[in-house]
Amino acid sequence: MFSQDDESTGVVMGVVFGVIALVISLIIGLAIYQKNKTAKAAKAGTAVVAVAGAAGTGAAAQAAADAASVMVEGGIVKFFFASGKAELANDGATALKDVVAGVKAGKKAVISGYVDNTGDPEKNKQIAKERAFAVRDLLKLAGVAEESVVLQKPDDIKAGTGSAARRVEVTLQ
Repeated sequence: MFSQDDESTGVVMGVVFGVIALVISLIIGLAIYQKNKTAKAAKAGTAVVAVAGAAGTGAAAQAAADAASVMVEGGIVKFFFASGKAELANDGATALKDVVAGVKAGKKAVISGYVDNTGDPEKNKQIAKERAFAVRDLLKLAGVAEESVVLQKPDDIKAGTGSAARRVEVTLQ
């Protein structure tokens, strides 16, 4: 009778250890997969920039110039957008870290949206609002209270042509 209990206990323990080994293998495999996926994406981004530089005014250069991006310049966070789009660049939250810190210190985040001077003016006003709201929502996700965010329409939302004109600027006040 005891030998049968020992055998069933051994089988159960073997199954438990097998499941644990399977779960650990799955976690390690997913981590490796994600790391490789991220590395491939970074290489692809570098390749697009390299091709854009070599192509000059070619299609690859246009695609790179029309992609969403973000930069910090003189304390102003500038989000650039693809034509007709309000999707933010992936590293937007990182670019806003100083703004978030400034708001926590008692300042307000001022958001202004600009558009290029091509296309329908009414659609341009709407897309400028959508872009400003997308940046506001990103600030809210970063922990900034809505009352600490000021949406300010610039005197002239038309800022020229191209992706440099399709932007939202965030400053501290």
